[in-house]
Amino acid sequence: MGYDELVSVIEKLGIEVIENDTISPLKGLCINNILTINSSLATSVEKKCILAEEIGHYYTTAGNILSQSDPENRKQERLARAWAYEQMVPIQALLEAYWAGIGNRYEVAEFLDVTEEFLQEALDHYKEKYGNYYIIDNYLICFDPLAIAEKHSIKKKKG
Repeated sequence: MGYDELVSVIEKLGIEVIENDTISPLKGLCINNILTINSSLATSVEKKCILAEEIGHYYTTAGNILSQSDPENRKQERLARAWAYEQMVPIQALLEAYWAGIGNRYEVAEFLDVTEEFLQEALDHYKEKYGNYYIIDNYLICFDPLAIAEKHSIKKKKG
């Protein structure tokens, strides 16, 4: 789903999305049910990633958390970003990229329609949440470096 489609879905939920460059240096801002995206962002993919985070703020945070010197505000910021990472880079989608024969970070980001920076932050989030790897079905996903392998059963030696 591209940026414009995401905007359309969000607006159907009664959340307004506006683009404005007056919020600089911020990339995005969530105030009640109005999400503002900095119109000077370079690409629609970057706008989509920022919009996902602002949607995360809409669903997970409360109040003015602009001052990141407050530990509670930092906690709310992490919650919003985690929401965005899990929506835009779900673990299942990493498997889908693997099944499609995609082997490097750049191609994975392109496949998922996210920036490489956002992909890396999502992988860092998963590493913090699950540890160095995650097992799903018959696959092992390593987060750093990004690698996916099919698990093979290991036979124990008799001894």
